Amino acid sequence: MAAGGVADGDQRWLVECLTATLDTARDVRAFAEESLRQASLLPGYGAALTKVTINKEIPFGLRQLAAVLLKQFIKQHWQEDEDNFVPPVVSASEKVVIRQLLLTSLDDSHGKIRTAISMAVAAIGQQDWPEDWPELLPLLLKLISDQNNGNGVRGALRCLALLSDDLDDTCIPKLVPELFPSLYRIISSPHLYENSLRAKALAIVHSCISMLGSMSGVYKRDTSSLMSSMLDPLIEQFSLILNSPVQSQNPDDWSMQMEVLKCLLQLVQNFPGLPEAKISAILPSLWQTFVSSFKIYHLSSIQGLEELDSINYDSDGSERSLESFEIQLFELWTTIVGNSRLGKVIGGNIKELAYYTIAFQQITEEQVQRWSRDANQYVADEDDVTYSCRVSGSLLLEEIVTAYEDYGINSILEASKMRFHESQESKQAGSADWWRLHEASLFALGSLSEQLCEAQDLLEQMLTDIMVTGVHQYPFLHARAFSIVAKFSSVISKEVSEQYLSYAARAIASDVPSPVKVGACRALAQLLPESDQDLIQPNVMGILSSLVDLLRQASDETLHLVLETLQSAIKSGGEQSTLIEPIISPIILDVWAQHISDPFISIDAIEVLEAIKNAPGCLQPLVSRILPTIGSILGKPKIQPDGLVAGSLDLLTMVLKNAPTVVVKAVFDTCFVSTVQIVLESEDHGEMQNATECLAAFISGGREELLVWSGEQGRTLKMLLDAASRLLDPALESSVSLFVGSFVLQLILQMPSHLSPYIPDLIAAIVRRMQTSSIAGLKSSLIVIIARLVHLSVPNVDQFINLLLSIPAQGNDNSLAYIMSVWSQLQGEIQGAYQIKVTTTALALLISTRHPELSKIEVQGHLIKTSTGITTRSKARVAPDQWTKIPLPAKIFSLLADTLAEIQEQIGGGSDDECEEDSDWEEVQNGNTSIADDIIYSASVPSNANPSVEHLNAMAKVFDEDEDDSYDNDLTKNDPLNEFF
Repeated sequence: MAAGGVADGDQRWLVECLTATLDTARDVRAFAEESLRQASLLPGYGAALTKVTINKEIPFGLRQLAAVLLKQFIKQHWQEDEDNFVPPVVSASEKVVIRQLLLTSLDDSHGKIRTAISMAVAAIGQQDWPEDWPELLPLLLKLISDQNNGNGVRGALRCLALLSDDLDDTCIPKLVPELFPSLYRIISSPHLYENSLRAKALAIVHSCISMLGSMSGVYKRDTSSLMSSMLDPLIEQFSLILNSPVQSQNPDDWSMQMEVLKCLLQLVQNFPGLPEAKISAILPSLWQTFVSSFKIYHLSSIQGLEELDSINYDSDGSERSLESFEIQLFELWTTIVGNSRLGKVIGGNIKELAYYTIAFQQITEEQVQRWSRDANQYVADEDDVTYSCRVSGSLLLEEIVTAYEDYGINSILEASKMRFHESQESKQAGSADWWRLHEASLFALGSLSEQLCEAQDLLEQMLTDIMVTGVHQYPFLHARAFSIVAKFSSVISKEVSEQYLSYAARAIASDVPSPVKVGACRALAQLLPESDQDLIQPNVMGILSSLVDLLRQASDETLHLVLETLQSAIKSGGEQSTLIEPIISPIILDVWAQHISDPFISIDAIEVLEAIKNAPGCLQPLVSRILPTIGSILGKPKIQPDGLVAGSLDLLTMVLKNAPTVVVKAVFDTCFVSTVQIVLESEDHGEMQNATECLAAFISGGREELLVWSGEQGRTLKMLLDAASRLLDPALESSVSLFVGSFVLQLILQMPSHLSPYIPDLIAAIVRRMQTSSIAGLKSSLIVIIARLVHLSVPNVDQFINLLLSIPAQGNDNSLAYIMSVWSQLQGEIQGAYQIKVTTTALALLISTRHPELSKIEVQGHLIKTSTGITTRSKARVAPDQWTKIPLPAKIFSLLADTLAEIQEQIGGGSDDECEEDSDWEEVQNGNTSIADDIIYSASVPSNANPSVEHLNAMAKVFDEDEDDSYDNDLTKNDPLNEFF
């Protein structure tokens, strides 16, 4: 119906219901809301809502309420396969009515109604366009071309902006030539269109450039042609817009500049081959924006002389603040610097770029106030790399170092020196803000990482000058100095390090501002392990005492830092370690218990207890202190507070880690049965996961001796097998079984002869668990078990294959077919050096048998590309991914070849030069062929031969280079395979 039409019967009823929902009487409101809910399930409800929304004769408030309900209706009832779908689905005939009504009202005179209609049109368009709604774009183009209908232009632009993210490669080549002239006319006509409309048009241009960029890899010639036709007029307008200096922090004054920056970023990122002259032409205007915006940023944010407006957001949810504008600028400069061609253009101005960047990195007045009030926020902002000019500036400086190497480093050093001297001049002139530039100069030097060795003199001068300034007047300057000392302790001279170590020890014991104590903790955490024991020993007990005092005052983020520092101090205790346990352990156990529901703090506390455990003479007293309490908790798990049982199991696992047998036996006597019972009876996922890890630690530490500790023959093994059976139960939620792989692997490694009779049942249970799991990590861990069984079957691997053939697997010919299908898909996702080594070499052992059944199995090959270009929602619904099928031996050879190429790359060290890629492949083919020969030999030996693990040695040993110190590695480090690989 027309926008001004008379309300029909459905509309009148709906208006009465909407009015009643605003009634002050609760029962009237409830009845009206229930009536609307029931009506939403009936045909015609969506059309009636649409008619009310667009009817200008109905009061505005009711129209707006109808628009909100319409948006919800579309979200829930329009498309059946959407996550939020609620039946019934809107009929095709009603969809036609709703679409037609909405399109006729995009030029509504009321801004909020027009926005609501635009959003409804966009929501439908994202589902139906272009297949079911081809007339949408032509009408929108018609509206934005009508200069006499300003409201229509606004409504159409709003729709296009919302739809632009859903544009695909089939419509962009046709759309851009038609759309760009209209958008350009709006952008280039400040006398006809207000800045908000011009900014919206620029936002749509940004989306088009972004989509063209994503298409450029497939349609390079077409996208280049489209961009070339747009580039010259766009660059001209971009320059004009950026030439206008930023004059205030009001987003309305620089909204167009913001959109231009986004467009330029897409151009540089997605079209690196564009002529340098095109982008170079805009660099002076970009620099003008950079410099002029700093003046406003310095006054309003750094000095805080102008009252800051509250942060607001645009209609798309993006933050509109001066800081977000500056961050966008930094992202663009970072991308330009990282572009090899454009980087050369601005190479002569890098020092100036670094010079202004350091100025932007000064602490703002708002940060001073916030961090002074809340030390936790200071720690969080420092650790979490928050969204700020300081962080964005650091990213730019890091990119400068990467792109320009020594020249970049020297430019940053020179800029830092200049800013440092400026801070000293400001100090002498009596400025209260002199410290900000000094702090920013130190902060900037943090971007240089290990390259800072060339700046030792400058750095030490800056650090030494801080020592004589007042800590209470300039707390953030002192905090930054501590952080820099912690980060670059290897660069700073021993004398300065020792000065700051002593200063940090005094600071944590003194009445100084919280940020200074935070910095002092950072310095101590880093310096204590590196310092001479003769210097530390006289002070370590005092440091520990001060840190314990801080524990009592700390909370949240600062507690984490104090615990980390305490851990370093304990590790540096040396001969005094025997005095540590009775003083520190009760306090840390109290912290652990108080924060048991906080996984981060409780883990930090356990790590401190582990440091105590590893200190000479502390293990036995710590275990004696912990065991009675933990034993009583695990003995009655159902009456404990939430999280305490799971946390206690974590603590127990730490105690068992690398413990001597006598300690493992003591823990076994107190807690083993309770731990097994938790696995068998608990319904809590965290408890079961942690109990599983704890059982793996029991087996790793007790080995075969563990089976006789209970006294009753076979009892312990039965309990372990019962636990494995529950964890492999296919009805159990997959996340509960996440660590069953490590547990079963320990059974295989430590008790192979005792487990041997149960192998067929174990494999059957593993297959059933894999078939019901949707978690790739769980499947991968179970594949590692199968792979380890392959190794155990040497030299009779063919017999193991026959065993798999004899075990059924639902929906598959046998377990071998199912396992190899999953294994071949997930091999590339398996994580961990040990796991990769075991599974890769097991594949080689399998194929070396040349078992005839292997070639009968077909597994997933490569993805079949059914259509070109970008996959939209509608395309994905019509054509889901399809894969080829290839024989299993071919897939295994492909996986082994991928591994071989990776090993060859690691051996060769890789190359950053793209032109050397082909030569890398030549090295694989023509270079050192010993590894390849081993694999080929393994695949060609007769099936009755003994395939020696020596043939796999070269393949496997490469993975050990990346082995870390994770607990999983502690469990597997005693695997006999490690003696060969």
